[in-house]
Amino acid sequence: MEILMAIGLVLVAVLLLSVGVIFRKDHTFRSQHIHQNERMKKDKIHCATSLDKEAQAKQAKKINID
Repeated sequence: MEILMAIGLVLVAVLLLSVGVIFRKDHTFRSQHIHQNERMKKDKIHCATSLDKEAQAKQAKKINID
């Protein structure tokens, strides 16, 4: 009986989470990537990997390794 209740609860949760996708015109999820968020672009915030790459490039320019 508990298993049926758990399955039912999961089913209800999935249905409630999919309501936004079902009623959207294009039936897609919004992107969760930072680089596609307009507010993040405005504030010039990137993902951690991009920020780290930029910081390493700046540091490499400061330190001239021969």
